[in-house]
Amino acid sequence: MKRALLPLNALRAFDAAARHLSFKKASEELSVTPAAVSQQVRSLEEYLGVQLFRRVNRSLHLTPAAESSLTALQEGFKGFEAAVAALQVVQTDMNLKVSVSPSFASKWLVPRLGNFHDARPDIVVRVSASMTLVDFASDDFDLAIRYGAGNYPGLHVEELLCESVAPICSPALLEGDNPVRDLKDLSRFTLIHDDSSLDDPSCPDWHMWLKAACIGIKDGHSALHFNQSNLAIEAAIAGRGVALAKSTIAAADIKAGRLVRPFDKAQPVDFAYYIVCPEDMMEKEKVRSFVEWLRAEAAEADER
Repeated sequence: MKRALLPLNALRAFDAAARHLSFKKASEELSVTPAAVSQQVRSLEEYLGVQLFRRVNRSLHLTPAAESSLTALQEGFKGFEAAVAALQVVQTDMNLKVSVSPSFASKWLVPRLGNFHDARPDIVVRVSASMTLVDFASDDFDLAIRYGAGNYPGLHVEELLCESVAPICSPALLEGDNPVRDLKDLSRFTLIHDDSSLDDPSCPDWHMWLKAACIGIKDGHSALHFNQSNLAIEAAIAGRGVALAKSTIAAADIKAGRLVRPFDKAQPVDFAYYIVCPEDMMEKEKVRSFVEWLRAEAAEADER
């Protein structure tokens, strides 16, 4: 049997009027006119076939029928409110807040997020891109992806992707009268520096790279410096010079043909990308699902 469609607006008007014993005060609570409350109550009386109020000396009184049903009705509204609150908690709990660096977000994570949404449309991923490290004790985040040495005591930590650095440039720099063909050719091009790697002592800068390759570059050589990897990569895509870039961050642009490696020379570094979160977060299904998806995406990226 189908459930009857209850006149909820009329029941709510009756509840408010019964508590205040006043159509005027009920109208103020419900943000409607007193006439609207009166109309709702009359329609409920017609629906039930029962009188709910009596007027005595301009005062409003409940009939015995109304008094006998009011408690149950109010308990019903409390049940509705509890059910709605529970639904809101469930919806909020399916919000997954992830902290990640801007470069990793724009070049690796965001282009892949559609795959996760297709698999788990019930989980709403909220990405916060910032260079500031998350303090899980005070910040409202479920998970972070950090680039570093992996030393994060008291937290669940697992390596997601290792990293290396290599020279990259626009394909246009391989063409023309003076193309990039050899390491010695770098003396004719602007060198783009990714200064975000300065905290990693194992990550070479251009000076270290060229010294290891026995290539000399004069002081004052044309250079561009950026504090984020994605900015250095965008400068390289624009043909502004040759960048020494993180391979993971540059991979998508290399695959798309926007960038090339002019030399078959990449150097592994000690820092890597780590999944980091409080240990108890791994007990949450939304976090476990996202971590499993990250692992799968990283494994697929390594196979390419």
